[in-house]
Amino acid sequence: MQVSEDFKSSCRVAVYGTLKRGHENNHVLKDSLFLGTDSLDSILLYDLGAYPGARLGKSDGIEVEIYWIEPNVLLALDQLEECDPKLPRSSLYRRETISTVHGDAWIYLFNGSVAGRRPLTKGSWRPRDSLLASRKFPLRTITEGNIS
Repeated sequence: MQVSEDFKSSCRVAVYGTLKRGHENNHVLKDSLFLGTDSLDSILLYDLGAYPGARLGKSDGIEVEIYWIEPNVLLALDQLEECDPKLPRSSLYRRETISTVHGDAWIYLFNGSVAGRRPLTKGSWRPRDSLLASRKFPLRTITEGNIS
């Protein structure tokens, strides 16, 4: 797996949390092409409260959605995920490529601590209703494709 700064062409992204259809941040992908789903046995999910974090690790299949995205959407996702491709290890999430049934795709991997949290090893992350009111949002907002 590798991190790249090639923002010049369209690419795929695999999402597993608030960016999935029916979840809070899916609007960022509204103009992207939904390619389908996959079950990845190479990642684990950790419930971080209002959102999940993925780490590389053996699982029984974590459900992801795959989208074909344009370069501007990739930049918006980097903002949302607090991912700096120039400093991937010091960002909240880092972006790496992962193999899916739809081809290689970017996936955001959590860099923070997961100490004391049990991994989800199969299925899908779902937000807990009690946490929706206390959800942490990124410092920047994304509206109509513009980052502010």
